[in-house]
Amino acid sequence: MQGEIVCEDGEAKVCDGMGGFESSEPCDATCEPGVGCLACVPDAPYCEGDVAMKCAPDGLAGEVVEDCDELQGISCNPDIGLCDGACVIENLQLNYIGCDYYPTVTLQHDSYNSGTKVFAAVVANTADVPAAITVTRGAMLIKEEMVAAKSVKAITLPWIPALTKGLGPSAVVAEGAYRLRSDRPVTVYQYNLLYASATNDASLLLPVNAWTGDYVVASYPHFPQLDYPGFYAVTAREDGTSVTLAPSTTGNKVQAGGGVAADGTGVVVLNAGDVLQVASAPGGDLTGTGISADKPVQVIAGHKCTNVPTNVDACDHLEEAMFPYEALAKEYIVVPPGQSPNGTPDHGQVVRFIAAEPNTTLTFVPDQGVPKVLAKAGDFVELVSTTARFKVSADKRFMVAQYMVGQGGGFGEADPSMLLATATEQYRKDYLFHAPPTWESNFVDIILKNGTTVAVDGQPVVAPVQIGMTGYSLARVKLDAGPLGDGNHTILGSDRVGIGVYGLQDFGSYWVVGGLDLDHL
Repeated sequence: MQGEIVCEDGEAKVCDGMGGFESSEPCDATCEPGVGCLACVPDAPYCEGDVAMKCAPDGLAGEVVEDCDELQGISCNPDIGLCDGACVIENLQLNYIGCDYYPTVTLQHDSYNSGTKVFAAVVANTADVPAAITVTRGAMLIKEEMVAAKSVKAITLPWIPALTKGLGPSAVVAEGAYRLRSDRPVTVYQYNLLYASATNDASLLLPVNAWTGDYVVASYPHFPQLDYPGFYAVTAREDGTSVTLAPSTTGNKVQAGGGVAADGTGVVVLNAGDVLQVASAPGGDLTGTGISADKPVQVIAGHKCTNVPTNVDACDHLEEAMFPYEALAKEYIVVPPGQSPNGTPDHGQVVRFIAAEPNTTLTFVPDQGVPKVLAKAGDFVELVSTTARFKVSADKRFMVAQYMVGQGGGFGEADPSMLLATATEQYRKDYLFHAPPTWESNFVDIILKNGTTVAVDGQPVVAPVQIGMTGYSLARVKLDAGPLGDGNHTILGSDRVGIGVYGLQDFGSYWVVGGLDLDHL
């Protein structure tokens, strides 16, 4: 019939009623009989440059699914109509290695958060090719760097006074976090501060592919002598992220602000890059506080500067990126750090065992003489100034936080720092990590199953010491400046091992998780 539209060889043709065509039009996407050329194939994914689109059911228009991030080496694959590349979140899963991170400055002693005292993100690239790094804050470009293959690089970043200065109150800092993106998967640590000084700590940052919406906080009591607060900092990566706060039994004394009440409760909405930093009030201890968000968030917790224990000199900054609830486990091996300068004898620590679920029962090998039942989520028990080595397990998920005792505690030089214990199920066979060579002493503590062999920087570790009847051993290695003199080191085991890295000097220390397999549960 005249005017009827037929599709033939990718063209829409209009019949002339006499067996021929009065016009034709080549179709870029597809042709629908009776309709003609469509903008896209109905309900199908497709690419518009580096934007992944999905076609409407009528084929007349498409909507944006995702803008593929070229800074992460991601492009739209026309064969599948989706963003594709090694840095796509679905390819990375729940892993501490990723391409998209949010370094976040936190409360630090005000004599050590300016001038020559620097905050830094340290990037470890285990790939055989260089990684291109871009750091932004909101729409501002901060730095562009290249990290060579099989290398580690420290990227210094400006302090953010609204997050690091003062004693509180709790507040939301719009676009307070940095965003660090790589065009290939890397590992990132943040050092607050980087160089050897009197108040330091470090955190293994988790990339956005390892973020979830549920966390439990490990902090330390408000420090009454100097009125210094404990803190936790929540960072969002998506606009309209709703964060609900559930204070623990000890976490109900908070400096109100930013939508957070004095009892520690609140529902706060954050946009991408925003940071909610909650500060304790006198008598408060944020440990055990529950954080629940409707979109993935990052949580870093610790203390501006505190004694550990609180009656032992001298104060130091604490911080660690919290593991999400889904990455908490039921078994950990706990060892104290070593003393400077040679790693012996052991340095005392305070250890907290924090419930993530109600009615959690702890078991120790050997027994540590503390209460074993944690009745509520967020409850905790602690060992004070201990040098014990042991295995701790539970019938439910829980967290273990370790705090180095300060210099006045009789364990040699160094002041407090903080570490989250790594679950035995999350150990790895290989690591690439950084230990700043500016420190007087750097060590790596390696926890391994009995019989496992391990090498640091290619050199075999001799005669690890068994940890009681746990089936595990400890190897403590003092680190020099590394094979290239840059503080970079490698570890390779015949089986999976766990590592903690720390530096010690007079009135200073840092302690950081060297890496872990979060998805190995």
